[in-house]
Amino acid sequence: MHNFGFALDGAWRVLLAGLILGAGLPAVFALGIRSMAYGTGGAAEIDTAATPHPIGKVLAYTCFAVVVLGALLGIIFIVASGLGKTLSFEHIYPTIVDK
Repeated sequence: MHNFGFALDGAWRVLLAGLILGAGLPAVFALGIRSMAYGTGGAAEIDTAATPHPIGKVLAYTCFAVVVLGALLGIIFIVASGLGKTLSFEHIYPTIVDK
């Protein structure tokens, strides 16, 4: 019975990582696109009298920065692993260290 508990514990961790990394970044990107439309005054219908909202643009650029940062960290992780190193988050910023 303990093995089943260990399997469920590992399964929810894999599911959570998959949701954050697999579906999380596209969802943040979609939120950025939606925020950019709100920031420029756009809506689902054509309305030329819509006023722009600056907070929408700020939120959109923040979302895009998060997506770019996630993609760069993924690339750095893959390259560091290929060179026999690892990505460490011991400090506030990520660093590449020896294994």
